[in-house]
Amino acid sequence: MNRIVEAINETSAYLSNKSSGFKPRAGIVLGTGLGAMVNKIKIECSIPYSEIPHFPQSTVEFHKGNLLFGHLGTVPVVVMQGRFHYYEGYSMQQITFPVRVMKALGVQELFLSNAAGGMNPDYKKGDLVIIEDHINLLPDNPLRGVNTPELGERFVDMSKPYNDALRSVLQEKAIEKSISLKEGVYVSVMGPNLETRAEYRWLRNTGADMVGMSTVPEVIVANQIGLKCLAVSVITDECDPDHLQPVNIAEIIEVAGKADEKLSTIFSAAIQALV
Repeated sequence: MNRIVEAINETSAYLSNKSSGFKPRAGIVLGTGLGAMVNKIKIECSIPYSEIPHFPQSTVEFHKGNLLFGHLGTVPVVVMQGRFHYYEGYSMQQITFPVRVMKALGVQELFLSNAAGGMNPDYKKGDLVIIEDHINLLPDNPLRGVNTPELGERFVDMSKPYNDALRSVLQEKAIEKSISLKEGVYVSVMGPNLETRAEYRWLRNTGADMVGMSTVPEVIVANQIGLKCLAVSVITDECDPDHLQPVNIAEIIEVAGKADEKLSTIFSAAIQALV
């Protein structure tokens, strides 16, 4: 048996045992500065990443590094409190390993969030933007290497990486809750530094509305293994190259935190509409 398949089986068996056979329907990945979602979940079990076999350890100080099992209403969910990034030194296979484990545990839908820089001049700090498509500028791919048929197709179709039905539900819930939800194209870059003025101009010219350092690897793997997925960016800084202001991570965390409740509200409503 392939090593990654063995690792997935070992990890999912461990988590199933630790959570008393909990079978999540939806998976949630909480991005930088985004954690209010946890307050809406009835937590049944919390497991630190450090205790989970084959799991990477989050090296980003503001990512809590726990895997949570619980219920949103009647929907069983599994939540990543913090994700992994290429800039931390992990391989793409390590970054996306939790997504494969979620699938093995029974997850059918994947909800991702991230903090992003807004290059579209219509975006302001604190805006929520549903990702309708993406551009991948990361220097590696989670599907690179010897193909393992048990993991899915090698040449994964990406014509519609984000599920239309899930996006429609989220947009409906945003309207119901009177929460503004914009739509745009996300570009993923390596980081961890932020971009120069020239880079923002170039990225905007490629057709991207916002830029970040995550999400795309998880989405690629979700499409390979048949997980319906949806992703929302919180715009944490305005990246106008002609009026660019210095920004630091503390400001990004603060802005994300202020928008967190709005994002958690619509994510919660959309997930509870799955049943």
